[in-house]
Amino acid sequence: LAKVLVEAPDLLLLDEPDNHLDLAAKEDLERTLERYGGTVVLISHDRYLLDLVADGILELDHGVATQYEGGYTEYVAERAERRARAEKAWGMEEKELQRLDAARRRIIAWSSGGQNEKMIRRARNIERRMERMPRTDRPTSDRRGIGLAFQAERGGDRVLQIKGLSKAFGDKSLFQDLDLTLWRGERVGLVGGNGTGKSVLLKTILGEIAPDAGTVNLGPTIQVGHYAQEHEDLDGTRTPIEEIRRVRPLSEGAALGFLGRFLFDQAMATRPISRLSGGERSRMQMARLMLESPNFLLLDEPTNHFDIASAEVLEDALAEYSGTVFVVSHDRYFLDTVATRIVELEGGRLWDYPDCNYTAYLAERAKRRPILAS
Repeated sequence: LAKVLVEAPDLLLLDEPDNHLDLAAKEDLERTLERYGGTVVLISHDRYLLDLVADGILELDHGVATQYEGGYTEYVAERAERRARAEKAWGMEEKELQRLDAARRRIIAWSSGGQNEKMIRRARNIERRMERMPRTDRPTSDRRGIGLAFQAERGGDRVLQIKGLSKAFGDKSLFQDLDLTLWRGERVGLVGGNGTGKSVLLKTILGEIAPDAGTVNLGPTIQVGHYAQEHEDLDGTRTPIEEIRRVRPLSEGAALGFLGRFLFDQAMATRPISRLSGGERSRMQMARLMLESPNFLLLDEPTNHFDIASAEVLEDALAEYSGTVFVVSHDRYFLDTVATRIVELEGGRLWDYPDCNYTAYLAERAKRRPILAS
């Protein structure tokens, strides 16, 4: 990014430029693109960025390119309106065609099986009218998303309690004396810059990393499901079918049918997981989580490899989920939709913003900054 921005070309082509940026870097990129003097064409699944930066959206869907004015929110609204108009136009045309065809059939029947020349001419006129009618293509079905839905047994009210947690690697201290309690049904977003220790905190909760001090206690009836950012929880030597059948004893056909809900065909389902793309491994992890039915989800950047349709399905699934969610994410649109509380890891400390999604957190953090500076 630094190299291409310093070169300042007239036309800037960016392919997912924000994928590995933290929130502060995303904001810097947005400000830079907003001020950029040249033309910018960018591919991005970051709906928040598209809302702030884009003057227009070009959608590629079923091989057709369609242009929309405005950012992502305007695009979604206009797309829905166009789709509704196209559905209505197609429906009216189909209704008229059915009416004309019914009239043609009646006329043929009245002509004693096609023996009356006058009636035959009328029927042929109707056929020609049907052929000349302008036809609207039937709107394609909406973008296909994954078939994700989480189920969970009710756990205790106190899901997680962290007291006095500290962790350092050599001379580098990530966090010190952290306290945090999560309650049943909360949707908590964990934010902070790259390298602040968010993933380490999740792994400490999972027991994969031992803290230097402090305690991590899960409720006695809490079952944890983990989504790993780098998909390290998946065994790359197994196929998706083998991975699914390891979690639950399904027949091969049933496992293949289940994977079909996550857009896996037979070829993909019988390929080693190590040969799957990032998006396919992401869907694989979600499929496994769905079968595990945990009541506490620890999610580390779950939308990183998702397209927008899959991210929206995940948001809907979490909205219906009865368990507790603790999610690390740089996807601000996702946090706006899902989070009911934001926790920020900054300077080795946790800052708690209850009853906040991402936008509300920004407002509350802006109020806190002058206090810290003073």
